[in-house]
Amino acid sequence: MRDDTAAPWSGLDRQALEYQFNPRVSVPDFARDDERRAPLNDAALAGLHAHRDLAYGDHPLRRVDVYPAAAPADGGLAPVHIFLHGGYWRALDRKKFAFIAGALVPRGITTVIADYELCPASTLDQGVDSALAGFAWICGNIENYGGDPARISISGHSAGAHLAAAILAEDWAARGQPQASLVAATLVSGVFDPTPAMHTSINQDLRLDAQTAARHNLEARIPRMACPISIVAGGREPAHWIDMSLRYGRNLQNAGLDPAIHVLPGCHHFNILDQYLDAASVVGRSIPG
Repeated sequence: MRDDTAAPWSGLDRQALEYQFNPRVSVPDFARDDERRAPLNDAALAGLHAHRDLAYGDHPLRRVDVYPAAAPADGGLAPVHIFLHGGYWRALDRKKFAFIAGALVPRGITTVIADYELCPASTLDQGVDSALAGFAWICGNIENYGGDPARISISGHSAGAHLAAAILAEDWAARGQPQASLVAATLVSGVFDPTPAMHTSINQDLRLDAQTAARHNLEARIPRMACPISIVAGGREPAHWIDMSLRYGRNLQNAGLDPAIHVLPGCHHFNILDQYLDAASVVGRSIPG
């Protein structure tokens, strides 16, 4: 008898699970895209005014870089965009994603590139908590850097999309921050359920157990923040990876929300970040200026 409650990937063998849920396996030349964007990233690091290494907690990875945009013509505050990087909750850092500020700051958008605690030195519980704490700090402090706390948008790539979804789903009033809000959220190539990663080599670093993975399964958690949500995946990503985005989107639809869901032809897990470089792209259009 078929088990209709089984996860759609549950019948895959270990090799197939690695291909479906370890992007570095499905895109063996993954480093090429970082190398291609490196000159843009270096130019942003060197050329943009920034407030770097701002602390939102004691842990050395509880840090953000703020790239302020020029003040609007009316003398008011600039719109703000927060970016949370990927790396499967275990790798990368904000300095590799300055190119996003390089694309958004000229559009008049103050850009915040955030770090968060990483496995295995920290647990996934601590990683998610640090992303929530970082968001709360940005809401409370961005006005000091010329950003408008009433016009904050957020995006995340891969594990960063999971963390952005956690921010959307958090009960901010219960955390004593009832004013926390977003004007838009963009979730790019998200890994919304950590459970499959438990069955891959990645879990050597994540050290997930079933309880931790279930605690941070965002697929069925409904956002508490009322804002437009864009869910974006690459058409060249493995089918089960794309399905995580589609399942998350369907759950939002079943809850009465209306997310924009895009599967982009020609994009895999790493070149999809080029979307940030084009204001007319699906991701570019989802970030309000």
